Amino acid sequence: MKPSTPIAIGCDHAGFELKEVLKSFLEEYALDADDCGTNGEASVDYTEFGARVARKVASGQNSRGILICGTGLGMSMIANRFSGVRAALCNDLFSAIMCRRHNDANILVLGGRVVGKDLAREILRAWLETPFDGGRHEERIANIDERAK
Repeated sequence: MKPSTPIAIGCDHAGFELKEVLKSFLEEYALDADDCGTNGEASVDYTEFGARVARKVASGQNSRGILICGTGLGMSMIANRFSGVRAALCNDLFSAIMCRRHNDANILVLGGRVVGKDLAREILRAWLETPFDGGRHEERIANIDERAK
């Protein structure tokens, strides 16, 4: 299912190389990327770039996002602080499929030092192509922000 808006993509220095690979993959997949930085391998604060992407997804400016840091852990933490964001750290295909089917994950998070380029492309493909199951999962998603209060 093709997202309705460009996919926001961001990284820190440890995720820069993989971000560039995935931007090319998105182009091949006929999807637009909204590059939120960083734009090199110089050390940066991951929270800045994680927040940029999460803010765009939370506001609806972008329907989906991709975040990449060394492990994916930091980006997951910052992104999930934003209401309406459901960021999922996926280092395998099963997680990528299930986070879409059951959780309607709108941000995919990857570890640039954990996942190789080929696997990252396959994870992204699975995440893009897997629809949300809806049904009983809709109520659970609706409760996420409410229960976090």
